[in-house]
Amino acid sequence: MTASSPRKRTRLTPEARREQILDEAARLILEEGLHAVSMERLARDVGISKGLVYNYFPTRDALLTELLRREQAELRDRGMAKALKASSFADMIRQTTRLYLEQTRDRGALIAALLSDPSVARLMEEDNRLDRDRNIRYCVRAARREYDLPLPLAISVVDMLMAITGRAGRQVAQGLMDVGPATEICVELITGALANLDRDRDVRG
Repeated sequence: MTASSPRKRTRLTPEARREQILDEAARLILEEGLHAVSMERLARDVGISKGLVYNYFPTRDALLTELLRREQAELRDRGMAKALKASSFADMIRQTTRLYLEQTRDRGALIAALLSDPSVARLMEEDNRLDRDRNIRYCVRAARREYDLPLPLAISVVDMLMAITGRAGRQVAQGLMDVGPATEICVELITGALANLDRDRDVRG
């Protein structure tokens, strides 16, 4: 079989076929770049008709958007599982930050490529806003339980501190820092800032 020959078509459930198409799109992006993804190429590489690809994803933008949603949903679900099992606030920050940084290291190129497409970024604006709001609410509740901060202060502080993990993710993605040290720096900066706020309020009180 030559490199350009289509794969032998196998019978899969609709859900498995859908995931197979998304997996192939992810592989193409990581190995060849976003420009390599077309409905024709996906159909050929997966070994199905182009019409069947369109049956699952009516447009290329819809396919890329669903791929990004899948990546982000996996990170969100795994992060929530880590958070629920955490033994303390610091452990929650450590576990969820490590997971985020590992995802950035391993899949960051895929996510960045998807977000670089203006159509995908536009379609994901509402999803991203909802995800961020959900994360902030969860962290605000956890921070208030741990440090007894007033709600307006907790919201502002958590919003600012979340930028720390984002910057750490860029450092990891660029190979400037490993996941372990970056995680511990984030934990120290976030918990230290919150603890200092709590102490300052005690002194002023």
